[in-house]
Amino acid sequence: MARYHIETYGCTSNRGESRAIESALRDAGHYRAEGPETADVAILNTCTVVEKTETNMLRRAEELENETTDLIVTGCMALAQGEAFADIDARVMHWDEVPQAALNGECPTPGPGVEPVLDGVVGILPIARGCMSNCSYCITKHATGRVDSPSVEANVEKARALVHAGAKEIRVTGQDTGVYGWDTGERKLPELLSRICAIEGDFRVRLGMANPGGIHGIHEELVEVFADNEKLYDFIHAPVQSGSDEVLEEMRRQHRVGKFREVVDTFDRELDYWTLSTDFIVGFPTETEADHELSMDLLREVRPEKVNVTRFSKRPKTDAAEMKGLGGQVKKNRSKAMSELKREIVGEVYEGMVGDEREVLCVEPGTGDSVKCRDSAYRQVIVQNASEWGVEPGDFLDVEITTSQTMYAFGKPV
Repeated sequence: MARYHIETYGCTSNRGESRAIESALRDAGHYRAEGPETADVAILNTCTVVEKTETNMLRRAEELENETTDLIVTGCMALAQGEAFADIDARVMHWDEVPQAALNGECPTPGPGVEPVLDGVVGILPIARGCMSNCSYCITKHATGRVDSPSVEANVEKARALVHAGAKEIRVTGQDTGVYGWDTGERKLPELLSRICAIEGDFRVRLGMANPGGIHGIHEELVEVFADNEKLYDFIHAPVQSGSDEVLEEMRRQHRVGKFREVVDTFDRELDYWTLSTDFIVGFPTETEADHELSMDLLREVRPEKVNVTRFSKRPKTDAAEMKGLGGQVKKNRSKAMSELKREIVGEVYEGMVGDEREVLCVEPGTGDSVKCRDSAYRQVIVQNASEWGVEPGDFLDVEITTSQTMYAFGKPV
């Protein structure tokens, strides 16, 4: 679990985003540090109202850069003028990306139990607790243990209850959804997703994080489920973590790069329009410059539509904590290089959507008078002036993609 420091500037909306970030971090087992100097990651939620404010934001970012080992900059100035932070060693990203970026490559750690939660029109459905991995850098396994999978029928009933309660998007979650059912001797994820999609109603389903080693043995069957069900977002989150097999071995990951590529190639072959989300850890203690270049090469080759770049930090009670670490500047340089490549790749994805028409589901309120929506591949589309259009969370609508930012697009109802 990570220690975080968060600072928020600006309006009530920004403060609300910070509360959501903190809530997600706490739910994942992280906790607030006493200050930036004792934090594993510092988060600066910026404002961009006037020029003086922007100057203050840049100055504070420079101060935090020197006070912490890892800095994330988000908020209005980061999204509107991300290039202003180019000379600062920080990861610039959308509010929604911050909790995952702070996870240090670890699995998410929900609270006790696996009970569903309805948040607005979003239903959170934990399908199991625990995982089957033993990653050398991850402390989550100490909190969750081995995977414990409720039956398919039990999870389907929970999903049905969420739909009946008003859920329009069901997020299937777990430490590693790909190993659902392993403890019972069966690979049950494809069956579970098919049966959830068969529930009567107009809603969408998003599959949460599935490690490449967990889904590799079922990826052929799994992609058929995606192809056959319109309710299922064509989106997978498969964290590769490194492009080097040697580093993956030191991390004790259950996959190697070849398995990851096979999963990606299968989805590429069977789905015309889909999103790959993946994670990279940079600066693992045994990562050489050549290993880092292999990760950069893999990122260029696979070109995922969503990428989480995490700078390695040691966690207590993990084997990686005993390894001799790399220098802070080495990790910063590699993180900055990969983050720049990520922004280039993801920016091209959203720029390429401009001019297209997409059906989207409005999922939650955005900043000001806007709503955040998702298209069939779970790519984020912002509809501005939502009240003028009469649009609110839970609505399905067709939009024309008009413009884009690095991490999302803007759409106008048609």
